[in-house]
Amino acid sequence: MDKNTLIGFGLILLILVGFSMLQKPTEQKVQQAIQQDSIIQATPQQPLSQQTASYEQELVEAGQTEAQALNDNYGQFAAFLTGENQIYNIENDLMVVSMASKGGRIASVRIKNYVTHDSLPLILFDEKNSSFDITLISSNNRIINTKDLHFTPVQGQNPLEFIFRLALAQDQYLDFVYTLQEDSYLMSMDICGQGLENMLSPSLSNLDLNWAVKMRSQEKGRKFEQRYSMLQYKFMGDDVEKMSVNKDESKIVNNRLHWIAFKDQFFASVLICNKGLISNELSSKLESDLSPHIKDYKLRSGIDFDMRGNREAKLNFYFGPTKYSILKKFDKGLKKSERLGLDNLVPLGGSIIRWVNVGLIIPMFNFFGSFIGNFGIIIILMTICIKLLILPLTFKSYKSSAKMRLLKPQIDEINTKYAGESKAQERSTATMELYKRAGVNPMGGCLPMLLQFPILIAMFWFFPASIELRQESFLWAKDLSTYDAVISWEANIPFISKFFGNHISLFCLLMTITNLIYTKINSDNTGGSNQMPGMKAMMYMMPIMLLFIFNQYSSGLSFYYFVSTLFTIGQTYIFRATIDEEKMLKQLMENKNKPIKKSSFAKRLEEAQRMQREQIRQQAKKRR
Repeated sequence: MDKNTLIGFGLILLILVGFSMLQKPTEQKVQQAIQQDSIIQATPQQPLSQQTASYEQELVEAGQTEAQALNDNYGQFAAFLTGENQIYNIENDLMVVSMASKGGRIASVRIKNYVTHDSLPLILFDEKNSSFDITLISSNNRIINTKDLHFTPVQGQNPLEFIFRLALAQDQYLDFVYTLQEDSYLMSMDICGQGLENMLSPSLSNLDLNWAVKMRSQEKGRKFEQRYSMLQYKFMGDDVEKMSVNKDESKIVNNRLHWIAFKDQFFASVLICNKGLISNELSSKLESDLSPHIKDYKLRSGIDFDMRGNREAKLNFYFGPTKYSILKKFDKGLKKSERLGLDNLVPLGGSIIRWVNVGLIIPMFNFFGSFIGNFGIIIILMTICIKLLILPLTFKSYKSSAKMRLLKPQIDEINTKYAGESKAQERSTATMELYKRAGVNPMGGCLPMLLQFPILIAMFWFFPASIELRQESFLWAKDLSTYDAVISWEANIPFISKFFGNHISLFCLLMTITNLIYTKINSDNTGGSNQMPGMKAMMYMMPIMLLFIFNQYSSGLSFYYFVSTLFTIGQTYIFRATIDEEKMLKQLMENKNKPIKKSSFAKRLEEAQRMQREQIRQQAKKRR
């Protein structure tokens, strides 16, 4: 042990001895302590009942102190911190809205004409899994949340109006006025202040609101439902945006928003503010697969407010189905800048695809639905109409493929004559020359198919988004909006369960089989793909890939593609029977022997090419 350590221990010992001597009581203090103990022993003990009463008196005094502290913090709002939460219902023909007195908020919403996939009442959210509160700032700059306050119900002017009031004094109150519109999914909320300038902070010009909802799982296919559940919002007079559907996301949007929607596959809870929501913080989180909820949505935002009562803070809520015909009506007769655009809650694809759905598919669907109740029959009729509409394009595509097949023997001769990689350029030039002289456009079959493509994609978006198909049965399918499982299993199979699901959809299987048949027919019609052997295998792989893609999709969509492919196969055989291929081949040979008529542009282009070749030849001659 070194010298410094010894010195340290010595100093510590010296301090402890000195401290003990200083704390030693004097003789006078010892005598006083003995005398005090004698007095205590001579005094009779207080009964237990009197001790308890004394303790209760201390609690009462402590309670008064706590109440005083609450009054100091909350002022006149302290009186509303205690009470019993009461639930009141207000309803119309479409929905039942439950109102909670604590917080003066909408506690739950039940949609009347719909049920869950297992036939339970369809509740958008309940009191336990939702919250809505507004932040106030008192005159002494204390933060007060309405979720902690107990409101008093006040009789409204009509049965569809409900008022929650915080009556601070005779002429000082804060009202939340809820009005449910008749035969509508809309509900308004007016925040009215009267004489609050002495109760709230003078700087209070807007209110902060917090809204959170855990969206319930309502549909059969959870994975598919989750894909269509999202948080969407619309800028004032501008576009609609959405947050990620596949991962958790938080976002801050400082621009004013017209509305914010918490949406599942077919239903939405929408907060609307015509003057704009400001300083918006948005959050969307995925729930566990074992949870009864799909997504956890949260909103923190602000609204303009005048506590003097000269201007109300007005909000509107939409609680209901994402049905295009219902949502579109809200914009009827409004200027473009004033339109809500709630129809964007129905995912119908972007740009051109959405125009096809809005302008063609939805009107056709509604037309047949106006007098036909079976949606399977409606899908068949829609398929026939679409096939007839694109029949000229289909016929042109078939003719182009048939011409290519008739010229295949001559193409094979060219491939034999110019075999090998070194003669690829000559082979390609000779092939194009043959097509040109015979009057065949090798892209003639592709262009008509490309023109049909927007309709195919439009249907891909339309069926999963159509609430009209929800819980509508056809043949063995109990619900055309989800998969029609004919074989199911519980075991979790790696890769298969994640991407394919624990079932086999019959309509999807039939669609795959018909696509394989059509691929074989179409391959025979084009004369095979000898130039690219791998392409043939790829053509047969595509239908099998569709089985994995569509197995968890809407059975209505698979049924449409199945029926559409059947019609295409039928059309192919009709075209074969009506087209005289011998006559077509004769015409191609005649075209081949005719001189090619060149346009003035083609002539100028050839002349330019000839001059360029001549110039190159002269330059090469000079170098030699």
